[in-house]
Amino acid sequence: MRGISLQARLAAGLFALTGLFLSAAGSSALAQTVDLAGVKYEAQADIGGQKLQLNGAGIRYKAVFKVYTAGLYMAEKTSNADAVLAAPGAKRIHLVMLREVDGNELGKLFTKGMEQNASREEFGKAINGVLRVAEIFSTRKSLTTGEYFWIDYVPGTGSTVFLNGKPMGAAIKEPEFFSALLRIWLGKSPADDQLKDALLGVKRSLRERG
Repeated sequence: MRGISLQARLAAGLFALTGLFLSAAGSSALAQTVDLAGVKYEAQADIGGQKLQLNGAGIRYKAVFKVYTAGLYMAEKTSNADAVLAAPGAKRIHLVMLREVDGNELGKLFTKGMEQNASREEFGKAINGVLRVAEIFSTRKSLTTGEYFWIDYVPGTGSTVFLNGKPMGAAIKEPEFFSALLRIWLGKSPADDQLKDALLGVKRSLRERG
């Protein structure tokens, strides 16, 4: 009886330890999921058969209004904007709208952001993709709260635009396009300085931001 009782206690102890381990692992996985204004960005994304990591995510503000969330996925995390742009692997930028935005206006803002941050040569090489994105958004009267889009870059394939989970035509072949696109948020004149920090996983004090 004592032997059986000891075995039972050992089994119970092992079960408890296993439960604690699974609970800790689950908590760790949940901790890696970023929640922004109710929008969840998973810690990993599968792009072109590659597992990418969430490099960072944040909210785009205009004055005091929340406009959209943005998440950046990379093969390896980095807090350096130049390293993000130079990284040769697959990447994803994923946006979710937090308020209604005019589609044509959004396309114009993206075009302006790319033109301001890319060199003339790079912008010229990216122009086919720039026009394609502007056309995609101009066909929509507006993007409403909760609608989303992402753009995947896969080496050798190009950049594919997904709107609400559906691919919008063939991939944009020019690699310069995705680099110019990322510069909207990571360039020298980003759309939002705090969002740039968030996408890079950088946390700054209010003093540093000032």
